[in-house]
Parts: sequence; C-alpha cells; structure tokens
Amino acid sequence: MAIVRATPTGPAALVRRFRSHHSAERPGAAAKLIASFRGEAAPRNTPSRAELEASAARLPKPLGRIGALELRLAERPKEVKRAQRLRYEVFYKEMAATADPLAKLARRDMDAYDAVCDHLLVLDHGPKPAHPVASKLLAGLQGFDLKGFEAKAKAPFAIGATPKAPKPRVVGTYRLLRQEQADRAFGFYTSGEFDIEPLIARHPGLSFLELGRSCVLKPFRDKRTVELLWHGVWSYVVAHDVDVMIGCASLEGVDPARMALPLSYLHHFHRAPAEWAAAALPGRRTDMNLMPKEAIDLKAALKALPPLIKGYLRLGAYVGDGAVIDRQFGTTDVLIVLPRAIINPRYVAYYGADASRHAA
Repeated sequence: MAIVRATPTGPAALVRRFRSHHSAERPGAAAKLIASFRGEAAPRNTPSRAELEASAARLPKPLGRIGALELRLAERPKEVKRAQRLRYEVFYKEMAATADPLAKLARRDMDAYDAVCDHLLVLDHGPKPAHPVASKLLAGLQGFDLKGFEAKAKAPFAIGATPKAPKPRVVGTYRLLRQEQADRAFGFYTSGEFDIEPLIARHPGLSFLELGRSCVLKPFRDKRTVELLWHGVWSYVVAHDVDVMIGCASLEGVDPARMALPLSYLHHFHRAPAEWAAAALPGRRTDMNLMPKEAIDLKAALKALPPLIKGYLRLGAYVGDGAVIDRQFGTTDVLIVLPRAIINPRYVAYYGADASRHAA
C-alpha cells in the first residue's frame, strides 16, 4: 500500500485529525503530540519492527489457539496496519464513525497512539470464503463446459510459480498501552475524555494498563474469539505485572436520552467507589443519572448494554462518573476501571493464574 502523506496543514491540524481531544483539555499532552509531528511529513502511526519484536518476546508465541484461530501480539508494522484496516472495516464501514480524508485514503483507523501501543491480534487460519464476484461468475456460467476451469483459476498466473500459503486474516484486535509507555509519550488516550490523573496519583505504587480499540470482524463475534481476546489481555497483564486496567467503552449512539436505561443502570449499580473514582472532563461531561434507581428494570438494562461492557462488569469492573459523547465515532463513552485485585476469582481460575487456559 502506498504511503499516505499528510497535506502541509500544520501540527495543530494534525492534532485535531488524530481525535486526541487534548488541545483544549490536556495542553501538556497536546504539546507532546505537536512536537512529535514537527519535521515529519506525517506522524508515525505504527511502532517500529524492533519495538514490536522486543515486546512480543516477553510473551509466548502464539499466546493461544482455539481451532483455526491463533492469538498473538503484532510483530511487524504491516501487522499493525492490518489491525488498523480491521478497525476501519468495523468502526467506519459497519458502524457510524466518520472518517477523515487521511483515514479514507489509507482505509485504516489510525492515530498517533498506535505507535506507542502493543497490538493484540486474533488470526484466522481457516479457508477464506469465496469472493462474491467469482461466485456469481461461476453461477452464471452454469451449463457451459467448465472442465478444468476451477483448477486453472486457482493456479498461479506465472509459469513455474510456487503457490503461496494464504495469509491468515486478522479478525480481532485490542490495543494495549502500558503506563510507562504512556508517560514517555502523550499520556493515556483516555485522558482526552476523562480526568484520570487524580485516580493514578492516588495509587502511585500501582501499574496501569489502558485497553482500547477493541473490535472483532462480524462473522467471528462468538465465544471463541472473545475468549481468545480476554485470554490475551490476561496473559499481558500477568507478563507485565499490571495492577489496574482502564479504558473507554462505548454505547452506540450520541443521544443520552435514548440510552437513559443503560446509562442510569451503570451509574446506580456500578459507579466506582471514591478510591477508584474518576470523572468525565468538565467540558465534555454528560450526566448518566437519567432515571431514579428504583425505576430501573435490571433485566432490560443488561440487555441494552453492549457485550464488551457486560464482559467488563462480569469481571468486576467499576464505571466512572459521567459519560462523554464522541461524535466522530457516533458513540457515548463511559470510563471502565478494573483493578486486578477485585477481578472475580471465578474468571482468574477459568483463564488460569498463569494465563494457561488457551496456551498453545
């Protein structure tokens, strides 16, 4: 794929392009972002090969397998780009996110944080589905003598060429940002929506990990893929001795009134205690307390929650104070705070204290 270079619109425009939201609320992080763009035609949006290999070397390879699905960390910049293409497919083509010109040209969901994160991948080694155009063509040729046609169609076009094994598809991904990496770069992505600095300051001896950009290709949204992703996160937490997981989780839509039931449920039943509390930034905060506690239908509220948020809650996660509307992505975001010490012991036992459940 050709390299897509940014038009010379200046560092400030590039900061806005990367959905950081830091220029107004987080001036220190914005300064780091702007400084990182100076002198470059386009900001780096993948880690280097050496960085990826060094990080992946700390964990087993692969991290796990279930059937034709393999779990591992990205080890090459081109693998990160494949994860970015999957994110584009899910966030922009399937869902309601609005792509800017750079994302449209590259057909990748990418930002400056990608260059300082690790990227968890679920790869599908199963046979690829037939291309719809080829299927229609063969169907339209029914009745003709096609003897040997299918075999020739599958053969390499170059005489004497050796067929290449098909590349496994990236069908699931998670972006992981450790605190030490965030401190050296632009801080946490979450800080563009929630004031997490007081939360981190209250726990100076603990190590934080940000989870983000989680997505799965539609045909693979089943228990196997989700289990592998959770297994990968838990393996990473164990390998890096992480104490607290944080991140933004999204409900689809930008009208809080339409989400009054799930937002109010999260506010009344899963709000973080003072020790783990963090609030949405004042300029972006949307109230979650839209219904009285006694009016909430618990069964209906749980049904209205996205699977990812329900998964966090099953593990024992807390939710921050207030939500944030993200109009670019067409979502309403809540803050997830999950201290390792409070994770439901049933899930620790299921995945293994040493993350051995799906180890290959």
